Amino acid sequence: MRQPDVEIYLREEHLDALTSWLEQTFDGLELKAWNGLTRHGTLRLNGQAIPVMIVRKAAGKWASVWFDSDATPWETDLDCARAIQAATGHEVRCSVGGWSEEQGDADADRWLKVNEEGEAEFIWAQKP
Repeated sequence: MRQPDVEIYLREEHLDALTSWLEQTFDGLELKAWNGLTRHGTLRLNGQAIPVMIVRKAAGKWASVWFDSDATPWETDLDCARAIQAATGHEVRCSVGGWSEEQGDADADRWLKVNEEGEAEFIWAQKP
């Protein structure tokens, strides 16, 4: 089932590899300058603009990369994580499933990591 948006997490030191891949793979990527920890922009795909937001330090050394559209080339967060890991060679993390208000925070700490060893579920507990 296609998710209404896609969000993945990537270590901050790999953001340049991600943005280079996005620029080379899609019709274009326009990113504004960093505004503190946040950067907004637009990914272009088949003439359609897909809003993108990158938030540094969203989870420690991990940055959130959010594609705010259901028109991405990926149906789910996991599909996106797989594509980015294959393209960059770096570990990508995503939620186990999409979030819904009805679901609440039941799976908030359950995550998937996609790396050179494959895919694995893990608990991503934030330290206080």
